Amino acid sequence: MNHFSKKSISMALVLFVIGILPGFAQNYHYQKIVGWSDLTNSKIQNFLESTVTMKQRKVAVFDCDGTLFGQCPHYLADEALYDYAVRTYKGKKDANSIAKMKIVDQLLHGNNVGVEYVKNRIRFLSGTTSEKIQNIGYDMFKEKYQNKFYPQMKTLLSNLRNYGFEIWIISASPELLYQRFCCEQLGISEDRMLGVRSLIKADGTVTDQLVYPVPQDEGKAEVVNTFVKAKPLFAAGNSRGDMEMMNTSVGLKLILNPNNTKKEAVFGGKTCKEYWAADPNCITEYVRDVPEKDYKYVCDQLGVKKNAVSNVFTPEVVTY
Repeated sequence: MNHFSKKSISMALVLFVIGILPGFAQNYHYQKIVGWSDLTNSKIQNFLESTVTMKQRKVAVFDCDGTLFGQCPHYLADEALYDYAVRTYKGKKDANSIAKMKIVDQLLHGNNVGVEYVKNRIRFLSGTTSEKIQNIGYDMFKEKYQNKFYPQMKTLLSNLRNYGFEIWIISASPELLYQRFCCEQLGISEDRMLGVRSLIKADGTVTDQLVYPVPQDEGKAEVVNTFVKAKPLFAAGNSRGDMEMMNTSVGLKLILNPNNTKKEAVFGGKTCKEYWAADPNCITEYVRDVPEKDYKYVCDQLGVKKNAVSNVFTPEVVTY
């Protein structure tokens, strides 16, 4: 065999090995989610195994507050925003400080689950830089929320990655406020952390000009269609605000800590728990979300209503 032939064969073998390595590199390993039932684990594992041969994009979408990390006693977005407002603007007489505190008053006395509320959050944050807003959220996370990510959900995300899923977060909270700590904690890229966003000028200044769609209620499904551009195979949420997003899933769904006391028209007169219990493709599970330590919350000082406590040992969501 001449030198040229040997060289050709060697090159062919190299190309062959390179070609098959991606298949071997994929780690189809399922790690049991501690704290959830064997039935839940079996359903999730069987679902993931069923996707192994799929050639399409495998997308999983998640709500953030109450789904990936705790929201008890208060949303991180609210505590970060109000803490910053009190430290930066309260009691000052300049026009900007007065205007900002007026927005805070509107936030405190408005509907905290409506579109106008998320718009006012952006109005409050406008005028500063994107880096500053990321730091405000990150600093609050480190101060009072660094132990609030649910370990069960981190394991679930790890399992999804092992089976080749893209992880996307779709939140009604300000995108920049959550971007830095969520991406750091969950190992996702910033372009897959989608929240309420507004136009950012060339110099990095954030404006109050909203970028649509706004990920609130049905807007979350619109965000999936507009930015994710794929039908999710998995979707997870915890409240009414996630219904439309979860219903974009053509595969498995997960509802966490669903309310079982408030009947809502959007659920056909059912509670959140009842609505999803009727969906054969939806798993209901619970995670523990209770106040930690003796943190002094600015939200408490301002009279913000506390979010529900979830006791994983007695799977009901209760209020203070």
